[in-house]
Amino acid sequence: MPLYMSTFDYEPEVWAELVNNPENRTETVSRLLEDAGCKLKGLWYAFGNSDGFALIEAPDNVTSASIAIAISASGAFRKFETTVLMTQDELLKALNKAHDVAYVAPGAAVHA
Repeated sequence: MPLYMSTFDYEPEVWAELVNNPENRTETVSRLLEDAGCKLKGLWYAFGNSDGFALIEAPDNVTSASIAIAISASGAFRKFETTVLMTQDELLKALNKAHDVAYVAPGAAVHA
């Protein structure tokens, strides 16, 4: 199944609630994803540009998007972004196909 990386930032009031009532979000998120036919591969919290990251296995882009929409609609996040991840094999296939793409950069076209 395809992998997706979601990065997120909680709203300040969500952090306040977690401080007052700590909970293991891995269990909650795992159940939500399993109900949607997905699997949580890992959940990490971070310092820096994002509060955390989730690695999610989903059957397809539509399922992954539906989860992202539902989570974003909850209002708990300042930011929730999902990135489709590619395997090394998929990247190699894309690189081989890119060889046949005749892209012309803006301003690089020859004017006749």
